[in-house]
Amino acid sequence: QVRLLDSGGGSVQAGGSLRLSCVASIYTPESTCMGWFRQAEGKEREWVASIVRGGGYSEYADSVKDRFTISQDSAGHTVYLQMNNLKPEDTAMYYCAAASFMTSKSTDYGYWGPGTQVTVSE
Repeated sequence: QVRLLDSGGGSVQAGGSLRLSCVASIYTPESTCMGWFRQAEGKEREWVASIVRGGGYSEYADSVKDRFTISQDSAGHTVYLQMNNLKPEDTAMYYCAAASFMTSKSTDYGYWGPGTQVTVSE
């Protein structure tokens, strides 16, 4: 079973940066794709970005393209989300998740981290 631990959230001012990390306990076919989602208070969970472990192919939501970068370490056990030029609307709980294929649908992800809070102030 894949266990995920996400971390790195915090409070920053608009225009600032944060880097989230997600450590996966094991590398299995069920965790071929690692994704980041976010959920703001009172809103539905929203896909942010995903990456295929090993190959590095990635995709982004339009709302974060050119500001956020998803990457992985050389071993493929840790996935990062570098967030630059943060905006107040980026405030949310951020979750990493694992799926067996590249997808932006939350229902396709079978494993989830506990989440890490990101708060961006004006």
